[in-house]
Amino acid sequence: MEIVTLTNQKGGVAKTTTALALATGLHRKKKKVLMVDMDAQSNLSFTVGVDLLNIETTLYDVFKDEADIKDALQPVENKLDIVTGGLQMAAADMEFTSVGREYLLKKNLEKLSSNYDYCVIDTPPTLGILTMNALTASHKVIIPLFADIYSLQGISQLQGFIQNIREYCNPGLKIEGLLLTKYTARTNIAQALDEQIQNAAITLETKVFKTRIRQAVAVQESQLMKGDIYTKAPNATATKDYMEFVKEFIKK
Repeated sequence: MEIVTLTNQKGGVAKTTTALALATGLHRKKKKVLMVDMDAQSNLSFTVGVDLLNIETTLYDVFKDEADIKDALQPVENKLDIVTGGLQMAAADMEFTSVGREYLLKKNLEKLSSNYDYCVIDTPPTLGILTMNALTASHKVIIPLFADIYSLQGISQLQGFIQNIREYCNPGLKIEGLLLTKYTARTNIAQALDEQIQNAAITLETKVFKTRIRQAVAVQESQLMKGDIYTKAPNATATKDYMEFVKEFIKK
């Protein structure tokens, strides 16, 4: 099972949208996919139809050693499942303080490694223990970002965090690439920052994905209708872009 984390401590960069688009895109290519929603807000889980107020077993219960991760699995479609972190994960940084807390997710995902081809992890917009767990468990990380100066500013902070993960928890972690989202090529700011974004990728020893995810209201509409964009908005520009991104990711 190849484990991929979507992360960026800057909120609103379409991280959850991209996690869902990658997971469901891989599933459409006949892959067995597990989604892990590490964000206490549980937006990914909500979008795929999980009843957050009545969910019986969450990843929080698993981390507390009160449940097995197999009991936290919830089917979305055939061969597409999700594990929800749960609203109680909001206090994770204060609650999970014991030695080895960085490996909670990794040791539990190992129990499912033979059941899926891919695991796609969505993370909260913070560099705390939940993101640390996701990156410790992962083979690869994808960083969605905007073509703006604040995104570039945050990249340097994320770089230091990833370096620490490599040094202490997961030396094999690879940054698969930077993915530009909500992209409008005609704006002056996007054109002006293109070179800086490419330089940031070089510093991170990675690449910028050739695919750009264009701005499209269909993304918000599909979230409202609780579904993936391939099903809810098959003809939208962003849908076509995400299809190309999935192809690019698989092709590597």
